[in-house]
Amino acid sequence: MQLMMQGICKAFAANEVLKAVDFHLDGGEICALLGENGAGKSTLMNILGGVLPADAGVITLDGAQKVFATPTQSLAAGIAFIHQELNLINDLPIYENMFIGRELTKKNGFLDHAEMIRQTGDVFERMGLAIDPRVMVRDLDASYKQIVEISRALLMNARLIIMDEPTTSLTDPEIQRVFAMLRTLRGQGVGIVFISHKLREVIEICDRYAVLRDGVMVAQGRVADTSVSALARHMVGHEVASDAMGHQGTRGEERLRITDLTLEPYYRHVSLTAYAGEVLGITGLLGDGRSELMSTVFGAQGDYQGEIRVMGKAVHIKSTGQAVALGLGYVPRNRKENGIVKDMSIVENGSIVMWPRLTRHGLLDHQAQEKAFDTQRRALSIKLGRTRDPIMSLSGGNQQKVVLAKWLSAEPKILILDNPTQGVDVGAKEEIYDIIRALADANVAVIVLSSEAQEIIRVCDRALVMYHGAVCDEVMGERMTEHEMMRLATGG
Repeated sequence: MQLMMQGICKAFAANEVLKAVDFHLDGGEICALLGENGAGKSTLMNILGGVLPADAGVITLDGAQKVFATPTQSLAAGIAFIHQELNLINDLPIYENMFIGRELTKKNGFLDHAEMIRQTGDVFERMGLAIDPRVMVRDLDASYKQIVEISRALLMNARLIIMDEPTTSLTDPEIQRVFAMLRTLRGQGVGIVFISHKLREVIEICDRYAVLRDGVMVAQGRVADTSVSALARHMVGHEVASDAMGHQGTRGEERLRITDLTLEPYYRHVSLTAYAGEVLGITGLLGDGRSELMSTVFGAQGDYQGEIRVMGKAVHIKSTGQAVALGLGYVPRNRKENGIVKDMSIVENGSIVMWPRLTRHGLLDHQAQEKAFDTQRRALSIKLGRTRDPIMSLSGGNQQKVVLAKWLSAEPKILILDNPTQGVDVGAKEEIYDIIRALADANVAVIVLSSEAQEIIRVCDRALVMYHGAVCDEVMGERMTEHEMMRLATGG
């Protein structure tokens, strides 16, 4: 399949999102579509996928002009779109999710469950996955939900697959498994659009790149002729720093001490100390127990063994409300599922932790709410239209800043950030890193959980590496390298 998109324009009210964009893709190649959040990547692909209409421009497939009014029409033309927002139904098993809208039936009209299970199993076998197709989607973690989405595209025998941030929640082995699958598809003549903020992955898997900035196609070329730093420069319009940010102040008093904390089967015998004025990193591989460890500290994981001390006092945290009262804040790993309330506005999401303080006689003081959020909006440089717009109207980077605003408004003494830049572009990442360092300089004890070694190196003063639910070592200074952290995280 050969795809040509020429002169594509799209505006939402007065906001021009795409400005005469040209994009092409040939079968048998993987092209990275890059850009900061809000650059227009998803909008361009939504037009190709029949989700949005273009205001102007032409789409041709194999020389024939096409107009896709619905996703069904796009799919019928051989285009499968794996959206960043996973389109799965938690209360259905995997195999039914795989066949939604295309259910197989027997001659008597009843669903052919056995055949759908068989075909789903065949796809999983091709990918080397040991997953029971009958498992309920709600029982899967985020990484396997993403794999189900990818498998569904394979099941459709698409000739062109659009993948929007397909590896955000995957472990390194899972990513390599997906990459092996993509190479196989490429060898079979399938064209793949790979949307990602992980530039190292782009260098590894993609053949070509195309970069959007502010709705304009600013750069295109072959990946073999570029570098991570050059791609980042195209995306943001200037050089992006990659060195460690360094500690600006002195380490303050002890804020959090964990001694011999255990919660089977997630983690065991973990001890650590976090201090005011420093950024402590916790890293490892997905499933190492760090998220469960810190959600326990925040009162969200039920009973545990061991001791937690906050500000020097022994506490037994049984609820998130108690944790907030003790001065803790927590930005969760999965922003879409746990960090925001999708049906609420921007200002509601950004001030929800403050509602008890903003309530007068049982009623929320909206003027005080707007004022409190505006302070954080300015401090975090959140780009938005109106504060009462839906939170989902924002780019991923600005949504993440709203989640940060929510907790910063509570003025926490200890702030836990789980994958703080997940799904965020390189420019917004730097802004969030600056915020993290500023919090440490303001005497907050910051704990950053991340699987990205470069992120830990960039923003943290020291880091604990976890392996199979236990802390195996602490690294800092010259030992805080990508190689050393990976060695420890894999049991070295």
